[in-house]
Amino acid sequence: MNPHLDKLHPYPFEKLRQLFAGVTPNPALSPISLGIGEPKHPTPAFIQKALTHSVQGLANYPSTHGTDALRAAVASWIERRYGVELDGASQVLPVNGSREALFGIAHCVVDPSKPGALVMCPNPFYQIYEGAAYLAGAQPYFVNSDPARNFGCDYGSVPDEVWARVQLMYICSPGNPTGATVSLDDWKQVFALADRHGFVIASDECYSEIYHGSAAPLGALEAAHALGRSGGDDPYANLIVFSSLSKRSNVPGMRSGFVAGSPAIIKKFLLYRTYCGGAMSPPVQAASIAAWGDEVHVVENRAKYREKFNLVTPMLNDAIDVGLPDAGFYLWADVGASGLTDTEFAQRLYAEYNVTVLPGSYLAREAHGVNPGQGRIRMALVAEVDECLEAAQRIVQFCNAL
Repeated sequence: MNPHLDKLHPYPFEKLRQLFAGVTPNPALSPISLGIGEPKHPTPAFIQKALTHSVQGLANYPSTHGTDALRAAVASWIERRYGVELDGASQVLPVNGSREALFGIAHCVVDPSKPGALVMCPNPFYQIYEGAAYLAGAQPYFVNSDPARNFGCDYGSVPDEVWARVQLMYICSPGNPTGATVSLDDWKQVFALADRHGFVIASDECYSEIYHGSAAPLGALEAAHALGRSGGDDPYANLIVFSSLSKRSNVPGMRSGFVAGSPAIIKKFLLYRTYCGGAMSPPVQAASIAAWGDEVHVVENRAKYREKFNLVTPMLNDAIDVGLPDAGFYLWADVGASGLTDTEFAQRLYAEYNVTVLPGSYLAREAHGVNPGQGRIRMALVAEVDECLEAAQRIVQFCNAL
C-alpha cells in the first residue's frame, strides 16, 4: 500500500463522531446541526429541469475537456463577475466539484523527486489541501491565520528557505472556516513570491458568491488582471482558480465546478485528468450551463444568508466572541471565555442542547507552537432561518448556564 496513506488524519467529521460517541443528546430538543458546510436551501427548479431533460446524453462518453458550450458559459460568467476575459478552449476546464480538482492539482504540480518539496496551506484549512500534499509526496507547510489581520495569513513571516521549497500554494478566499478574504495588496505579495520562487498558486474560491457586504470578494484572476498579469505567452502565469456551483447554486450533489487560469497549467491538468477519468456527465454539463447563466437565483440565495447572519450574529455575540465574516456561510467563534476547550464546548452543547458545532482545533494543525483553531468553533448557517435562530438561542442559553 502507498505509505503516504498512513499520514492522512481522520476527517474532522470522523473526529466529531468519536467525540460524540456514548453521548445521548437532550431528547426534549430536536437536533440542529451547524456542523457540516452542506447547503440546505432548495435547488432552483430550472437547474433540476435542465438536468432531467438532458439524459439523452448518457449514451455517449463525455470529453474530459467538456463541451464548448459549458466552457463558454463558465468564461462568460467569469467575465461578468470579475471583468476578466478568458479563452474557454485553453483557460477553462470543467471539473466534478472543486474538491476533486483541488486534490488532483497537487499530483499534477508537485515533483516529489525534489528533496523537501512543500505545499503551503493556510491554517486552519480545508483538509483536502493537506491530504493532497501527502499523497503527492510533499509535506504541508502551514501559515497560521491571525485574528489581528482579520484572520489573514502573514506570508511575509515565512522564511526564504521555506519559499525556495514550496511547489504549490493553496489559498482559500473567502476562507473556510474564517470567512477572510484576500486583498489586492496581499495578492500582489503572493504573485511576487510565486514569480521569484516558481511555485503554482491554487486559489480556492468556492464561497465567492456568499458575502455580507455590498462589495463582492476579490477573485485571484481579477487581482492578477488588475496587476497586469493577464498578458504574455502564459496569461495568468503560475495561477489556477477553482470554483463550484455547490454553494452558489445549492447543488452540492451535482458535483460541478471549474478550474481556470494559466493555459500552461490547464493543458497539463487536462492531460492528468484524462487519465483519471474526470469527465463530467452530459446531464450535469447541461444543468451547469443553465446555472452559470443565471444570477437571479444567486442574488436570492445570498439574501437568505445575509438575513440569517444579520439576525444570528448579534444574538450570539451576547454570549460568545463572534463577528460577521467577510464572506462564506460560517461563523468562526471564540469560546475561550466559556472556560471550556473547543471540544468540551461542542460535546456539552450537543449533550445538553442537541446542537452540533465543529471544534476549531479539528480544522487546524499545531504549527509554530500553536493550533490557531484551538478555543474556537465553526458554525455553518446552512439551515433555514428559523432553525438557525433556534440554534443561536440554545447556544446563548447554554453559555449563560455555564
